[in-house]
Amino acid sequence: MVESATSRNAASWIKARAPVWQELATEVGQAPTRSRATTEEALRTLEAYRTLARDLATARELLPGSTATAALETAYSRLHVAVSRPPRLGRFHWLTLFRDQIPAAARSVRTLTLWIALLMALSALAGWWLISSYPELIGLIASEKMISGVEHGHLWTDQILNVAPSSVLSVQIFSNNAVVASAAFCAGMLLGLGTFYMIALNGLMLGGLLAFTHQHGLGLSLLRFILAHGPVELSVICLAGAAGTALGESLIRPTAPTRAQSFRACAAHLGPLLVACVLLLLGAGLIEGFISPDARFSIPFRVTVGVGYWIVMVLFLSGSFFSHNRRVSRT
Repeated sequence: MVESATSRNAASWIKARAPVWQELATEVGQAPTRSRATTEEALRTLEAYRTLARDLATARELLPGSTATAALETAYSRLHVAVSRPPRLGRFHWLTLFRDQIPAAARSVRTLTLWIALLMALSALAGWWLISSYPELIGLIASEKMISGVEHGHLWTDQILNVAPSSVLSVQIFSNNAVVASAAFCAGMLLGLGTFYMIALNGLMLGGLLAFTHQHGLGLSLLRFILAHGPVELSVICLAGAAGTALGESLIRPTAPTRAQSFRACAAHLGPLLVACVLLLLGAGLIEGFISPDARFSIPFRVTVGVGYWIVMVLFLSGSFFSHNRRVSRT
């Protein structure tokens, strides 16, 4: 008799809930296939999800193993997929990346970036002294073709536009710079020693080449070439080197229970910084391909471009370009 009462209660409950399930059927069918949802649609999906969760719990208690319970489980599973799927790369994702994640990563390595810049500057001075004192050692950092050209009064950059058009040249320069920055970052896995080596080597080469060209009266020509793109390009390499050093520090002094966890957390935090480096190097590559080798551009113009783009880099890394969106979201 108790079983009969339970059956009657279950039948009455199904009869009462059937109209609600019919209304939810449309939402169950549409929600998983919806690529974008408005606020109203998202709230309707969540309400349907909660309703089905409550009804499913009741059905499992009153009608375990029944067809009605199986149907509710199917509907609930479909909505669970719609509610739990990760967000696609939409406007909010990119806004969060540029407004919050990149500035936070840049701030966390600000001090390290200054130390890495100092290391590069000292390495450049060491390279200048080395080649000035022992000119025959230029073969360690320059090819025979480069050395021969400078000794005959020609920079290797003079005929660069004759080798490839500016568009192709920009792509090649961007690829090379991106590889250097990525290597400086990834070399941090060697407890930071790899990053130290790469930054010191780049600084040594820069100083050595400046000293060698200066010895042959071409120092100003080389400086003229790097004025427009050099400030951002060198800054980005230092930034990537600082991020790599932070990776190495996460292994040496882990902040998580294990070194692996500490490394993963640090890599996830600094990963957005690589996106910023790539974008900044893309701009530097365009400048180096279209402006730097073109003799028509004067030194004041090159200085203006170099300093202006460097200021843009600082504002970009600080998130200043997106501060309006931050104020709007808070209100």
